[in-house]
Amino acid sequence: MDAVPAVNKERLVAQGEALYQQRLKSQLDPTYHGQIVAIEVESGDYFIGKSVTEAARKAREKYPEKVFYFVKIGFPAVHVRR
Repeated sequence: MDAVPAVNKERLVAQGEALYQQRLKSQLDPTYHGQIVAIEVESGDYFIGKSVTEAARKAREKYPEKVFYFVKIGFPAVHVRR
């Protein structure tokens, strides 16, 4: 099992949310509404999948040692707890 790098979670969330809201939301929502985007916050690169697993797999292909910020495009949260 690969070790997860140490990361400042608050910083990751703040940067990821800012990138999504300011740069990606209006661009992605019309075409990818309901899909998942994995955002690599340092580069701004992003990877879209129909599931968290698919988006993460694509992201890990390019950035195997990074931690990603995930968003369900067009929704306030990736998962809903009922």
